[in-house]
Amino acid sequence: MSREAVSPEAASPEGVSAEGESAEAVSAEAVSRDTAGASAPARRATAVSARWRDRGVGSCVAFLVLALSLSTDTFLTADNLVNLLDQATVTGLLACGATVCLLAGAFDLAMGGTLALSAITFVAVTRATGVPLGMAAAVAVGLALGTLNGLVVVGVRVHSFIATLALGIAYGGVALIVTDGDIVYPLSSRLSEAQVLARPTAAGGITVASFLLVVVTGICWALSARTAFGRHMYAVGGNAEAARRCGVRIDAVRVAVLAISGVCAALAGLVLASRAGSAQADMGAQLPLSAIAAAVVGGTSVLGGRGAVWRGLVGVALLTLIGNGFNLLGWNSTYRQLIEGLLILGAIAVDRPSGARR
Repeated sequence: MSREAVSPEAASPEGVSAEGESAEAVSAEAVSRDTAGASAPARRATAVSARWRDRGVGSCVAFLVLALSLSTDTFLTADNLVNLLDQATVTGLLACGATVCLLAGAFDLAMGGTLALSAITFVAVTRATGVPLGMAAAVAVGLALGTLNGLVVVGVRVHSFIATLALGIAYGGVALIVTDGDIVYPLSSRLSEAQVLARPTAAGGITVASFLLVVVTGICWALSARTAFGRHMYAVGGNAEAARRCGVRIDAVRVAVLAISGVCAALAGLVLASRAGSAQADMGAQLPLSAIAAAVVGGTSVLGGRGAVWRGLVGVALLTLIGNGFNLLGWNSTYRQLIEGLLILGAIAVDRPSGARR
Protein backbone atom coordinates (compact mmCIF):
# COMPACT_ATOMS: atom_id res chain seq x y z
CA MET A 1 0.00 0.00 0.00
CA SER A 2 1.59 3.21 -1.10
CA ARG A 3 0.68 6.39 0.66
CA GLU A 4 -1.86 7.17 -2.01
CA ALA A 5 -3.27 3.66 -1.93
CA VAL A 6 -4.58 3.99 1.58
CA SER A 7 -6.73 6.99 0.75
CA PRO A 8 -10.13 6.52 -0.84
CA GLU A 9 -9.11 8.42 -3.98
CA ALA A 10 -6.09 6.24 -4.69
CA ALA A 11 -7.98 3.04 -4.01
CA SER A 12 -9.81 3.46 -7.26
CA PRO A 13 -9.48 0.99 -10.12
CA GLU A 14 -7.22 3.47 -11.91
CA GLY A 15 -4.51 3.16 -9.30
CA VAL A 16 -4.73 -0.47 -8.22
CA SER A 17 -6.04 -3.77 -9.47
CA ALA A 18 -9.53 -4.96 -8.61
CA GLU A 19 -8.02 -7.81 -6.65
CA GLY A 20 -5.86 -5.52 -4.57
CA GLU A 21 -8.28 -2.62 -4.20
CA SER A 22 -9.95 -3.72 -0.99
CA ALA A 23 -6.65 -4.83 0.51
CA GLU A 24 -4.91 -1.54 -0.25
CA ALA A 25 -7.77 0.37 1.38
CA VAL A 26 -6.96 -1.06 4.85
CA SER A 27 -7.82 1.36 7.62
CA ALA A 28 -8.27 4.08 5.00
CA GLU A 29 -9.67 6.65 7.36
CA ALA A 30 -6.98 6.19 9.98
CA VAL A 31 -4.03 5.97 7.64
CA SER A 32 -5.24 8.86 5.49
CA ARG A 33 -4.60 11.13 8.48
CA ASP A 34 -0.90 10.41 7.97
CA THR A 35 -1.12 11.04 4.23
CA ALA A 36 -3.37 14.06 4.15
CA GLY A 37 -0.50 16.12 2.80
CA ALA A 38 -0.32 14.18 -0.44
CA SER A 39 -1.22 16.62 -3.21
CA ALA A 40 -3.85 16.00 -5.86
CA PRO A 41 -1.25 16.30 -8.67
CA ALA A 42 0.85 13.62 -6.96
CA ARG A 43 -2.14 11.28 -6.76
CA ARG A 44 -2.96 11.91 -10.41
CA ALA A 45 0.67 11.19 -11.37
CA THR A 46 0.49 7.87 -9.53
CA ALA A 47 -2.77 6.90 -11.25
CA VAL A 48 -1.37 7.79 -14.68
CA SER A 49 1.81 5.84 -13.92
CA ALA A 50 -0.19 2.76 -12.93
CA ARG A 51 -2.33 2.93 -16.09
CA TRP A 52 0.69 3.23 -18.38
CA ARG A 53 2.45 0.40 -16.56
CA ASP A 54 -0.50 -1.97 -16.88
CA ARG A 55 -1.11 -1.09 -20.50
CA GLY A 56 2.56 -1.40 -21.33
CA VAL A 57 2.99 -4.86 -19.83
CA GLY A 58 -0.24 -6.16 -21.33
CA SER A 59 0.66 -4.73 -24.72
CA CYS A 60 4.11 -6.33 -24.61
CA VAL A 61 2.63 -9.76 -23.86
CA ALA A 62 0.03 -9.41 -26.63
CA PHE A 63 2.64 -8.16 -29.11
CA LEU A 64 4.99 -11.07 -28.36
CA VAL A 65 2.21 -13.63 -28.75
CA LEU A 66 1.15 -12.11 -32.07
CA ALA A 67 4.70 -11.70 -33.38
CA LEU A 68 5.77 -15.22 -32.48
CA SER A 69 2.56 -16.66 -33.91
CA LEU A 70 3.23 -14.96 -37.25
CA SER A 71 6.99 -15.47 -37.42
CA THR A 72 7.21 -19.15 -36.44
CA ASP A 73 5.31 -22.29 -37.29
CA THR A 74 5.88 -23.88 -33.90
CA PHE A 75 4.82 -21.25 -31.36
CA LEU A 76 1.13 -22.19 -31.27
CA THR A 77 1.72 -25.93 -31.32
CA ALA A 78 0.50 -27.90 -28.32
CA ASP A 79 4.00 -29.07 -27.47
CA ASN A 80 5.40 -25.55 -27.35
CA LEU A 81 2.50 -24.17 -25.29
CA VAL A 82 2.90 -26.99 -22.76
CA ASN A 83 6.62 -26.27 -22.73
CA LEU A 84 5.92 -22.59 -22.07
CA LEU A 85 3.80 -23.47 -19.05
CA ASP A 86 6.46 -25.82 -17.76
CA GLN A 87 9.21 -23.25 -18.23
CA ALA A 88 7.22 -20.69 -16.26
CA THR A 89 6.50 -22.97 -13.32
CA VAL A 90 9.64 -22.58 -11.20
CA THR A 91 9.97 -18.84 -11.77
CA GLY A 92 6.23 -18.48 -11.23
CA LEU A 93 6.34 -20.22 -7.85
CA LEU A 94 9.22 -18.01 -6.76
CA ALA A 95 7.46 -14.93 -8.14
CA CYS A 96 4.43 -15.67 -5.96
CA GLY A 97 6.66 -15.59 -2.88
CA ALA A 98 8.56 -12.55 -4.13
CA THR A 99 5.33 -10.65 -4.79
CA VAL A 100 3.95 -11.38 -1.33
CA CYS A 101 7.19 -10.08 0.17
CA LEU A 102 7.28 -6.96 -2.01
CA LEU A 103 3.69 -6.09 -1.11
CA ALA A 104 4.81 -5.96 2.52
CA GLY A 105 7.92 -3.95 1.66
CA ALA A 106 10.35 -6.88 2.02
CA PHE A 107 12.83 -8.70 -0.20
CA ASP A 108 13.76 -12.37 -0.09
CA LEU A 109 17.13 -12.98 -1.72
CA ALA A 110 17.54 -16.22 0.24
CA MET A 111 15.12 -18.05 -2.05
CA GLY A 112 17.94 -19.68 -3.99
CA GLY A 113 19.55 -21.18 -0.89
CA THR A 114 16.16 -22.20 0.49
CA LEU A 115 15.30 -23.85 -2.82
CA ALA A 116 18.55 -25.84 -2.88
CA LEU A 117 18.35 -27.01 0.74
CA SER A 118 14.71 -28.00 0.32
CA ALA A 119 15.50 -29.98 -2.84
CA ILE A 120 18.42 -31.73 -1.14
CA THR A 121 16.19 -32.55 1.84
CA PHE A 122 13.60 -33.99 -0.51
CA VAL A 123 16.13 -36.31 -2.14
CA ALA A 124 17.73 -37.34 1.16
CA VAL A 125 14.44 -38.10 2.93
CA THR A 126 13.08 -39.83 -0.17
CA ARG A 127 16.08 -42.15 -0.12
CA ALA A 128 15.42 -43.02 3.52
CA THR A 129 11.63 -43.15 3.78
CA GLY A 130 9.85 -42.41 0.50
CA VAL A 131 8.51 -39.60 -1.66
CA PRO A 132 5.54 -38.38 0.45
CA LEU A 133 7.67 -37.80 3.55
CA GLY A 134 10.40 -36.36 1.36
CA MET A 135 8.03 -33.74 -0.02
CA ALA A 136 6.67 -32.93 3.41
CA ALA A 137 10.20 -32.57 4.81
CA ALA A 138 11.20 -30.26 1.95
CA VAL A 139 8.23 -27.96 2.53
CA ALA A 140 8.93 -27.98 6.28
CA VAL A 141 12.53 -26.94 5.63
CA GLY A 142 11.36 -24.12 3.37
CA LEU A 143 8.90 -22.93 6.02
CA ALA A 144 11.56 -23.09 8.75
CA LEU A 145 14.17 -21.22 6.72
CA GLY A 146 11.66 -18.58 5.62
CA THR A 147 10.58 -18.07 9.22
CA LEU A 148 14.23 -17.79 10.27
CA ASN A 149 14.71 -15.14 7.61
CA GLY A 150 11.84 -13.15 9.04
CA LEU A 151 13.02 -13.50 12.63
CA VAL A 152 16.48 -12.27 11.68
CA VAL A 153 15.05 -9.30 9.79
CA VAL A 154 12.82 -8.15 12.65
CA GLY A 155 15.26 -9.18 15.40
CA VAL A 156 18.44 -7.59 14.04
CA ARG A 157 16.53 -4.64 12.54
CA VAL A 158 18.46 -4.81 9.29
CA HIS A 159 16.92 -4.33 5.86
CA SER A 160 15.51 -7.54 4.45
CA PHE A 161 17.57 -7.11 1.26
CA ILE A 162 20.84 -7.35 3.19
CA ALA A 163 19.66 -9.93 5.72
CA THR A 164 18.25 -12.38 3.19
CA LEU A 165 21.24 -11.92 0.89
CA ALA A 166 23.56 -12.93 3.74
CA LEU A 167 21.33 -15.81 4.82
CA GLY A 168 21.01 -17.04 1.25
CA ILE A 169 24.80 -17.23 0.98
CA ALA A 170 24.88 -19.12 4.30
CA TYR A 171 22.22 -21.58 3.14
CA GLY A 172 24.21 -22.18 -0.03
CA GLY A 173 27.24 -22.96 2.13
CA VAL A 174 25.24 -25.43 4.21
CA ALA A 175 24.02 -27.09 1.02
CA LEU A 176 27.61 -27.50 -0.16
CA ILE A 177 28.64 -28.98 3.18
CA VAL A 178 25.85 -31.54 3.43
CA THR A 179 26.30 -32.69 -0.16
CA ASP A 180 30.11 -32.39 -0.17
CA GLY A 181 29.67 -30.57 -3.45
CA ASP A 182 28.19 -33.62 -5.15
CA ILE A 183 24.91 -34.22 -6.93
CA VAL A 184 22.56 -36.31 -4.79
CA TYR A 185 20.11 -38.83 -6.25
CA PRO A 186 17.15 -40.79 -4.89
CA LEU A 187 17.29 -44.57 -4.93
CA SER A 188 16.81 -45.94 -8.43
CA SER A 189 13.78 -47.87 -7.19
CA ARG A 190 12.13 -44.59 -6.17
CA LEU A 191 13.29 -42.40 -9.06
CA SER A 192 10.09 -42.73 -11.08
CA GLU A 193 7.93 -41.84 -8.09
CA ALA A 194 10.23 -38.94 -7.21
CA GLN A 195 9.64 -37.41 -10.64
CA VAL A 196 5.88 -37.23 -10.14
CA LEU A 197 5.75 -33.43 -10.49
CA ALA A 198 7.34 -33.62 -13.93
CA ARG A 199 4.81 -36.09 -15.29
CA PRO A 200 2.41 -35.00 -18.03
CA THR A 201 -1.27 -35.31 -17.19
CA ALA A 202 -4.25 -36.28 -19.30
CA ALA A 203 -5.10 -32.57 -19.61
CA GLY A 204 -3.24 -32.00 -22.86
CA GLY A 205 0.07 -33.15 -21.48
CA ILE A 206 0.30 -30.29 -18.98
CA THR A 207 2.59 -31.36 -16.15
CA VAL A 208 1.62 -31.78 -12.53
CA ALA A 209 4.03 -28.94 -11.68
CA SER A 210 2.04 -26.51 -13.86
CA PHE A 211 -1.13 -27.33 -11.93
CA LEU A 212 0.82 -26.85 -8.71
CA LEU A 213 1.62 -23.31 -9.87
CA VAL A 214 -2.07 -22.64 -10.46
CA VAL A 215 -2.94 -23.83 -6.94
CA VAL A 216 -0.18 -21.82 -5.26
CA THR A 217 -1.12 -18.72 -7.26
CA GLY A 218 -4.74 -19.08 -6.20
CA ILE A 219 -3.78 -19.43 -2.54
CA CYS A 220 -1.43 -16.44 -2.60
CA TRP A 221 -3.99 -14.33 -4.46
CA ALA A 222 -6.76 -15.19 -1.98
CA LEU A 223 -4.43 -14.56 0.96
CA SER A 224 -3.34 -11.14 -0.30
CA ALA A 225 -6.63 -9.89 -1.74
CA ARG A 226 -9.35 -11.49 0.36
CA THR A 227 -8.11 -11.65 3.94
CA ALA A 228 -7.32 -9.25 6.80
CA PHE A 229 -3.74 -10.49 6.66
CA GLY A 230 -3.57 -9.36 3.04
CA ARG A 231 -4.79 -5.89 3.96
CA HIS A 232 -2.12 -5.76 6.64
CA MET A 233 0.51 -6.69 4.05
CA TYR A 234 -0.45 -3.74 1.88
CA ALA A 235 -0.53 -1.47 4.93
CA VAL A 236 2.94 -2.47 6.12
CA GLY A 237 4.40 -2.17 2.65
CA GLY A 238 2.86 1.22 1.97
CA ASN A 239 3.46 2.96 5.29
CA ALA A 240 4.75 0.81 8.14
CA GLU A 241 4.51 3.57 10.74
CA ALA A 242 0.91 4.39 9.85
CA ALA A 243 0.10 0.67 9.93
CA ARG A 244 1.64 0.36 13.39
CA ARG A 245 -0.48 3.25 14.64
CA CYS A 246 -3.54 1.43 13.29
CA GLY A 247 -2.67 -1.62 15.40
CA VAL A 248 -1.05 -3.78 12.72
CA ARG A 249 1.67 -6.06 14.07
CA ILE A 250 4.24 -5.17 11.46
CA ASP A 251 6.93 -7.58 12.71
CA ALA A 252 4.52 -10.51 12.58
CA VAL A 253 3.51 -9.56 9.03
CA ARG A 254 7.13 -9.41 7.89
CA VAL A 255 7.95 -12.78 9.42
CA ALA A 256 4.83 -14.30 7.84
CA VAL A 257 5.52 -13.06 4.30
CA LEU A 258 9.09 -14.36 4.41
CA ALA A 259 7.80 -17.70 5.70
CA ILE A 260 5.37 -17.85 2.76
CA SER A 261 8.23 -17.06 0.41
CA GLY A 262 10.22 -19.91 1.97
CA VAL A 263 7.40 -22.35 1.25
CA CYS A 264 7.18 -21.14 -2.36
CA ALA A 265 10.94 -21.61 -2.73
CA ALA A 266 10.67 -25.13 -1.31
CA LEU A 267 7.95 -26.00 -3.82
CA ALA A 268 10.12 -24.63 -6.62
CA GLY A 269 12.95 -26.82 -5.35
CA LEU A 270 10.66 -29.84 -5.43
CA VAL A 271 9.79 -29.12 -9.06
CA LEU A 272 13.44 -28.78 -10.07
CA ALA A 273 14.47 -31.92 -8.20
CA SER A 274 11.56 -33.83 -9.67
CA ARG A 275 12.48 -32.79 -13.20
CA ALA A 276 16.16 -33.63 -12.85
CA GLY A 277 15.75 -36.64 -10.58
CA SER A 278 18.52 -35.14 -8.45
CA ALA A 279 19.53 -32.13 -6.39
CA GLN A 280 22.69 -30.09 -5.89
CA ALA A 281 23.87 -27.09 -3.93
CA ASP A 282 23.93 -24.54 -6.74
CA MET A 283 20.58 -25.34 -8.32
CA GLY A 284 18.46 -22.24 -8.79
CA ALA A 285 21.23 -19.85 -7.76
CA GLN A 286 20.08 -17.07 -10.14
CA LEU A 287 16.35 -17.70 -9.86
CA PRO A 288 15.56 -15.28 -6.98
CA LEU A 289 16.58 -12.28 -9.08
CA SER A 290 14.52 -13.58 -12.00
CA ALA A 291 11.49 -13.96 -9.73
CA ILE A 292 11.83 -10.46 -8.30
CA ALA A 293 12.35 -9.11 -11.81
CA ALA A 294 9.16 -10.83 -12.99
CA ALA A 295 7.18 -9.35 -10.10
CA VAL A 296 8.51 -5.85 -10.80
CA VAL A 297 8.03 -6.07 -14.56
CA GLY A 298 4.47 -7.24 -13.93
CA GLY A 299 3.73 -4.06 -11.99
CA THR A 300 4.41 -4.78 -8.32
CA SER A 301 6.24 -1.89 -6.69
CA VAL A 302 9.72 -2.50 -5.30
CA LEU A 303 8.86 0.10 -2.67
CA GLY A 304 6.00 -1.96 -1.26
CA GLY A 305 2.26 -1.64 -0.88
CA ARG A 306 1.27 -1.70 -4.55
CA GLY A 307 0.71 -4.68 -6.83
CA ALA A 308 -0.97 -8.07 -6.90
CA VAL A 309 -0.02 -11.71 -7.29
CA TRP A 310 -1.46 -11.88 -10.79
CA ARG A 311 0.88 -9.08 -11.83
CA GLY A 312 3.86 -11.26 -10.95
CA LEU A 313 2.55 -13.99 -13.22
CA VAL A 314 2.13 -11.48 -16.06
CA GLY A 315 5.78 -10.60 -15.58
CA VAL A 316 6.70 -14.30 -15.62
CA ALA A 317 4.72 -14.74 -18.84
CA LEU A 318 6.50 -11.81 -20.46
CA LEU A 319 9.99 -13.02 -19.55
CA THR A 320 9.13 -16.61 -20.54
CA LEU A 321 7.81 -15.47 -23.92
CA ILE A 322 11.00 -13.52 -24.54
CA GLY A 323 13.11 -16.59 -23.79
CA ASN A 324 10.90 -18.82 -25.90
CA GLY A 325 11.05 -16.38 -28.78
CA PHE A 326 14.83 -16.31 -28.73
CA ASN A 327 14.91 -20.12 -28.81
CA LEU A 328 12.36 -20.47 -31.63
CA LEU A 329 14.00 -17.78 -33.76
CA GLY A 330 17.54 -18.94 -33.04
CA TRP A 331 18.70 -15.53 -31.83
CA ASN A 332 21.80 -14.92 -29.72
CA SER A 333 20.77 -15.27 -26.07
CA THR A 334 23.16 -12.48 -25.08
CA TYR A 335 20.64 -9.94 -26.37
CA ARG A 336 17.94 -11.59 -24.28
CA GLN A 337 19.70 -10.46 -21.10
CA LEU A 338 19.95 -6.93 -22.50
CA ILE A 339 16.23 -6.80 -23.27
CA GLU A 340 15.24 -8.21 -19.89
CA GLY A 341 17.49 -5.72 -18.12
CA LEU A 342 15.95 -2.80 -20.00
CA LEU A 343 12.46 -4.07 -19.18
CA ILE A 344 13.27 -4.16 -15.48
CA LEU A 345 14.80 -0.68 -15.63
CA GLY A 346 11.73 0.63 -17.42
CA ALA A 347 9.39 -0.95 -14.86
CA ILE A 348 11.28 0.67 -11.99
CA ALA A 349 11.34 4.03 -13.78
CA VAL A 350 7.56 3.95 -14.28
CA ASP A 351 7.11 3.00 -10.63
CA ARG A 352 9.26 5.89 -9.41
CA PRO A 353 6.60 8.66 -9.31
CA SER A 354 4.72 6.89 -6.51
CA GLY A 355 7.84 6.10 -4.58
CA ALA A 356 9.63 9.42 -4.85
CA ARG A 357 7.59 10.92 -2.03
CA ARG A 358 8.62 8.37 0.59
